[in-house]
Amino acid sequence: MSALLTESQISETLNANPGWSHKDKALVKRFKFETYMEGIAFVERIAVEAEARGHHPDMLIRYAEVVALLSTHSVGGVTYDDVGLAQSIDKIYASLVTR
Repeated sequence: MSALLTESQISETLNANPGWSHKDKALVKRFKFETYMEGIAFVERIAVEAEARGHHPDMLIRYAEVVALLSTHSVGGVTYDDVGLAQSIDKIYASLVTR
């Protein structure tokens, strides 16, 4: 089981991973797309990565916007499992969006 990150570790994580914030014991980031289907394709790619890791994020889909919320529910907050998944999600986004 992963250990909770300290506030200092979370701050370091946020500095190293632009666009992510810490809210309600989770790492949170909004991703914008041109179309609804682009957002769905993004969520599908995240689902494959999450399943491979055995670590599943909460995802909100709002037309052409997807919000990722990463928290290790079993320990009640952010762990390095969440940080690793956040970095993978950023790579997935970069591979889908060329803006």
